[in-house]
Amino acid sequence: MARSPANGALAAVPPALAWHNGSMPDSADSALEPALVPEFLVTNLDASLAFWRDLCGFTVLYDRPEERFAYLTLGSAHLMLEEIGDGRHWITAPLELPFGRGINFQISVPDAEGLAASMSAADIPFFLPLETTWYRVGDEETGVTQFIVTDPDGYLVRFQSSLGRRPLRVSAA
Repeated sequence: MARSPANGALAAVPPALAWHNGSMPDSADSALEPALVPEFLVTNLDASLAFWRDLCGFTVLYDRPEERFAYLTLGSAHLMLEEIGDGRHWITAPLELPFGRGINFQISVPDAEGLAASMSAADIPFFLPLETTWYRVGDEETGVTQFIVTDPDGYLVRFQSSLGRRPLRVSAA
């Protein structure tokens, strides 16, 4: 069962993700499962849930409170949170804040401007303020409105909304 972001009420697990509850996916289900799901080791699961679920709008698809673990989704974005403790962790070096050095996690959202306003109202500092930018993709450009914040453990999170594509603009030389 999944918990809604607003009130923590339980919702049904989508059939494509039901295998997370113990059984293996069949080939049709595995095509819908994300190929990459990052697992964030966190210092305080409650603080992380307050950020990811309550502020960013993710839904807890399932959790294991006894392991201080939660699997979250927002649209097609999936991530796992696990509190550092006695559980099984794959740690390759000493953990020092901020976590996640050298990586940022890009998450597509329908309304980056609205989410940025919510972050600002919650006094979340911006690593990169809200901006509109265009990136070259072959002979086109794809536009995004985006901003970057850090989660409670220092992971960089880039939220963006698509502005669509346009023909490549040639700059004057």
